[in-house]
Amino acid sequence: MLTKRIIPCLDIKEGRVVKGVKFVGLKDAGDPIEVAKAYDFQQADELVFLDITASFEARKTLIDLVEKIAQNIYMPFTVGGGIRDINDIRDLLNAGADKVSINTAAVKFPELVSDAAKKFGSQCIVVAIDAKKTTSIYPSIVNWEVYIHGGRTPTGLDALDWSKNVAELGAGEILLTSMDFDGTKDGYDIALTKAVSEAVNIPVIASGGAGKLEDFYSCFSQTQAQACLAASIFHYQEFTVKQVKDYLAGKKIPVRI
Repeated sequence: MLTKRIIPCLDIKEGRVVKGVKFVGLKDAGDPIEVAKAYDFQQADELVFLDITASFEARKTLIDLVEKIAQNIYMPFTVGGGIRDINDIRDLLNAGADKVSINTAAVKFPELVSDAAKKFGSQCIVVAIDAKKTTSIYPSIVNWEVYIHGGRTPTGLDALDWSKNVAELGAGEILLTSMDFDGTKDGYDIALTKAVSEAVNIPVIASGGAGKLEDFYSCFSQTQAQACLAASIFHYQEFTVKQVKDYLAGKKIPVRI
């Protein structure tokens, strides 16, 4: 049985770790190298680094910082932000990333996903999907819209349809963030995560909303998510990765201790 993964996330702005609520109100959360080393010590399964303003500012991600973090950790390392073409992906992999996360460019140029999967292998191509619940005149119908540019720009794409599309294009994994739940500590968006994880045949990382130990269990027990990503509760030392894993193990969720 595959173990479920616990993944801290470093949202990076101007070279610092930041965290907000629903993608706004960003607050400083520390030096990325020191924070990354702490999560490596805690035996996190993986680490995600997202340069959250790179695409909006039309610049590449912070390669030097990626290199420094990669040199200081031993866990798998996913990097996203500002990726526009195959060369950007190659540069990040050469800098020490094990996987790359593509969001805005995947929406604008879907062929980048398939081209990258063919060139580097699906296992290192992650498509990040930032989704927000849409309003409907029919309360029983729930849909989510895909946003790009760090949650600033709506695309008109349905998140469920887009998830199926990227899986067919060759993505090896989906990083699914609920914009409605991000930073709220109200728990993961179970409805969104369940819908997407059951619709695709590739691993889904649930992101947005972790606030207590029970939230991780709810996500793993009620959806097909293969991993849970969290930021606030780890950055501000409310819980350690080990505490989360010990709790899940006690609930019979398979995790790597």
